[in-house]
Amino acid sequence: MIEKVNLNNILFLDIETVPQETSYLGMDEETKKLWEQKTQYQRRDEVSVEDFYEKAGIWAEFGKIICISVGFFNNKSDIRNFRVTSFFGEEKQILKDFSNLLNENYNLTAHLLCGHNIKEFDIPFIARRMIINGIALPSKINLFGKKPWEVPHLDTLELWKFGDYKHFTSLKLLTKILGIQSPKDDIDGSEVARVFYIENDIDRIVTYCEKDVIAVAQVFLKMRREDLLVDDEILHV
Repeated sequence: MIEKVNLNNILFLDIETVPQETSYLGMDEETKKLWEQKTQYQRRDEVSVEDFYEKAGIWAEFGKIICISVGFFNNKSDIRNFRVTSFFGEEKQILKDFSNLLNENYNLTAHLLCGHNIKEFDIPFIARRMIINGIALPSKINLFGKKPWEVPHLDTLELWKFGDYKHFTSLKLLTKILGIQSPKDDIDGSEVARVFYIENDIDRIVTYCEKDVIAVAQVFLKMRREDLLVDDEILHV
């Protein structure tokens, strides 16, 4: 039961990703061919490989991480405190900093990672990019040989499915129906690449990523039938 999980043992997280290149033309010829092969079923000849490249950020082989935001409770007795921070900049350093955080502060069995669609997207993407960048996987995301019930992750998308594995609910929809402030009040995932490459506004992306982390924490509280966080309980560090 999620009501029994100690909130102080959970690291809430979200990542933002973009295509590795500013455009399709930035890839070498071999990579272009591999991109065409990789996406042939998704495109179904309805969109050119060049135009479809704007979606490259959802594949770890063709995308990269530009921000990882995390949040954690530091509750003491009846006082709640939720702290949010972000890693951004050069991808390899982002991954090193995040790995250090997990290894130093979230390496016990009781520690859990939590996000929306974290099992299908965030964690696999982070793991793949770490391997590509030559970074050892922290134990919390090294899932080789683990049984499903041994995976130390809480996924709000999975929790909301209640066993209905064909059901998908976006974080935006989930916050709406649960009466939680939407994290998509400025940009959404489809606009991140444009804001990063065209507007060069990483601060705007960091703010968006941190809002997602806060929203996931709020959803988790709602599922536990607990009061939502108020602004005074949230600290950006």
